[in-house]
Amino acid sequence: MTPTSKAVVTAEQAKKSARIFHYGNILAVVVPFPLFILWFGGSMITYAMLRHNPNPRVGHYTQIGAYYYYGLAGLLIPVLTFAPGDFFVKYWAHLWILCAVIMIPLSVYQILKINREQWYDTTVSH
Repeated sequence: MTPTSKAVVTAEQAKKSARIFHYGNILAVVVPFPLFILWFGGSMITYAMLRHNPNPRVGHYTQIGAYYYYGLAGLLIPVLTFAPGDFFVKYWAHLWILCAVIMIPLSVYQILKINREQWYDTTVSH
């Protein structure tokens, strides 16, 4: 490409990118061990790649997905830190279901919003 050439991020590429973080969130709560923990690292890479996408709507939806995931992960830290010793052993299924009940509807709602939104091609100058 020449210095004045332009690349195009298609509307479909932007729409697909906007959904990635939410799909990761859903997978992280559907298969919590080991995906919830692995998604913590993977989500940082995903966030870094998508937050500053040439299409600002991709960054917006990525940031919302990050709020959901990091909020839930942040909530689990004090819960599991200060819970009684046998809490996780006895109530892990309850905790897992609670996380899924929180994360899945929020992520599905955002995916539906992404799908309904009108997306446009974005031109990027190099």
